[in-house]
Amino acid sequence: MRQDDRAAFDRALHRGRVSAYAPGEFVGQESFMTAREIRALAVQAGIGPGVTVLDLCCGVGGPGRFLTGELGCAYLGVDGSASAVAIARERAGGLLCRFATAHVPPLPAGTFDVVLLLETMLAFEDKDALVREIAAALRPGGRLAFTLEEGSPLTTAERAAMPDADTVWLTTLDAMAAFLERAGLVVTWQEDHSHAHRAMAQALADAFAADAEDIAARIGRRALDELLAAHRLWIEWLDEARVRKLALVAERA
Repeated sequence: MRQDDRAAFDRALHRGRVSAYAPGEFVGQESFMTAREIRALAVQAGIGPGVTVLDLCCGVGGPGRFLTGELGCAYLGVDGSASAVAIARERAGGLLCRFATAHVPPLPAGTFDVVLLLETMLAFEDKDALVREIAAALRPGGRLAFTLEEGSPLTTAERAAMPDADTVWLTTLDAMAAFLERAGLVVTWQEDHSHAHRAMAQALADAFAADAEDIAARIGRRALDELLAAHRLWIEWLDEARVRKLALVAERA
């Protein structure tokens, strides 16, 4: 599923997303994370007033706007999709958050207290190189707060079954820990969200299926079928513990 026109996907999936999340838990995110999980990860990373935050692959900026409003940080979100950034800017209103179009890597110039990477670590094949760039962008004592789809790399059959498999690069926790250590980052906090995200994936799949006619009219039947197929695979893999969903904070030593 290619989401070059993020506005069309955002409009098509909005009703399903709102209905799938518990009240107060949908804040414009494009993932399985809840608002409570997003805030908890940010708090563990020390995000608060005056803390500089770089959010990589921010999408339409829902979590960024939520954290800026909740915690008062100095926020910059970047994403490779110009249409996603346009939506983020439009919705920012009077919030003191900034958004920019940029492909990662490289990272934007400057140093930051916290780098966020929510639900998109799996999109980077070379995680070692990415983590090194992130570490270089962190001030001493700075933190990387991220989520990890943890598991062994996809088999050939699994890659054939997963839509857009070129954006799904699983890695084991041991391998991720080695990348972090080589970059001078030490894990200070970790939490397993596998059970909650399995339930969230099911709720979203059910909501999208219930709204299938309207979604297909907006983005096409093929895109809808790929969306549902991807959700079914995540449900299956989480059920079987083929994949775990983890949230982590790592600090620059």
